[in-house]
Formats: sequence, C-alpha cells, structure tokens
Amino acid sequence: MAESSTAKPKKPAAARKPRAAAAEPTGAPAAKQRFAKALDEAKAGAEALTKEAQDRAKAYREKASSQSSEWIDEAKELGEQAKDKAFELANEGKAKASEAIFGLGKLVEDNAATIDEKVGPKYGEYARTAARSMQGAAEKIDAKDLGELGEDAKQFVRKSPGVAVAVAAAVGFVVARLFKKSDS
Repeated sequence: MAESSTAKPKKPAAARKPRAAAAEPTGAPAAKQRFAKALDEAKAGAEALTKEAQDRAKAYREKASSQSSEWIDEAKELGEQAKDKAFELANEGKAKASEAIFGLGKLVEDNAATIDEKVGPKYGEYARTAARSMQGAAEKIDAKDLGELGEDAKQFVRKSPGVAVAVAAAVGFVVARLFKKSDS
C-alpha cells in the first residue's frame, strides 16, 4: 500500500523533547510532595485514632472502676445478709435439736416402766439413766451459744475422732433416710 499524502511530517530529532527528561524535573517533586502530604495525613489520622482510643479506654476504665466498687459494696451487703441468715438458721437448728433430744429423752423415760416389766429392772434403769443423760445434754445445748458449741465439738473430735466419725455417719444415715422418706 502506498502512504497517504495527509501524513504529518516528522520533526527533526533535535527539535523533539525527550519525554522522560521533561517529566522528571517537573513531575517528581510534585509526586513526592503529594506522597509526603498523604503520609503526614495518615500519621495525623493514626494519632487522632490513638488519642480517641486512649480516651475511650480511659472512660471504660473509669466506668469499670466505679462499677466494680458498687459490685464490691453490694457483695459485702449480701455477705452480711447471708451471715445473719445463717446465724439465725443455726440458732433455730440448735433449738430444734435441743427439743428433739429432750423429747427423745422424755420418750425413753416414759417407756422405762414398760422396759422394767418386759426385759427387767436392770435394763429399765439403763433406760432411765440414758433418758436423764439425753435431757441433760439437751439443757446444755440450749444453754450454750453457737461459738461454745462449735468449740465443744472441736474438743470432742480431738479427744475421740473415731467416735466422732461414727456419730457423723449415723447422723448422715438418719438424715438420708428422712429425706428419702419425704421424697416418696
């Protein structure tokens, strides 16, 4: 094919400007400035975010601190209420145990005459002695406060640990039987 006559004539090489050489002196400082400006903006944004995060963390710490002190006060109050209720229930339990022991002693004493007749006077006297011991123990329990009873129990366990284990097992068995009967 033949070249068309409308083609533009080429300029001589000396008249042409090299593109790379012309863009570098004018374009490079502008790009560096934009990059530096973007970098500065990113740093400022990061600093602002850091400050905001620190402020929020401080606010959350203060809120948690005030909340924890409220929770501590509430826990102390509930602890005192539980302690008072436990003391009240322990006193009620002590009174009921004393009554039960006294009632059992009375029952044994009332049946001592029957034991005399059926088994013999020697065994009837054992029953009367046991009844008096139970009633005396009930009176001692009733007269002492909980601290004294606790100390007496500690001394008893130190003196005769085997008997203490046997008594605990017997009481546990009786209590388990009572609960088993009430469930049925």
